[in-house]
Amino acid sequence: MSDDIPTIMSHVSVGTNQFEKAIEFYDKVLATLGAKRVLEELKFKAVAYGKQFPEFWVQAPYDGGAATVGNGTHFAFLAMSKDQVHAFYDAATAAGATDDGAPGPRPHYGEAYYGCFVRDPDGNKIEAMYWDMALA
Repeated sequence: MSDDIPTIMSHVSVGTNQFEKAIEFYDKVLATLGAKRVLEELKFKAVAYGKQFPEFWVQAPYDGGAATVGNGTHFAFLAMSKDQVHAFYDAATAAGATDDGAPGPRPHYGEAYYGCFVRDPDGNKIEAMYWDMALA
């Protein structure tokens, strides 16, 4: 990975109890942000999404137990525009997500923030957010 990539994260993963439904959901939703499947380990029920490398994994728990939702945990995806935030939200809710905060500004996150929150079919809280640096 290049030193110019402005991130401290390598990847994150969410567990699912509905693997096929989950990857169908994330195929549709993450496409709105230009991400696609970059790795598939179907034997282990794991799929990774990203633009160039695996950044977000969806998988059945390796230990065979039930996947659970973290209390206070959520994952934020970076959008390149307000329109992408809306496209993400629309695709997510059409694919079975529940609303957890419609697209819009959240001044308590800063003037430059614009985003939305949804719960995926397993109940994981996910966010799409855009930083309008002209307002920062």
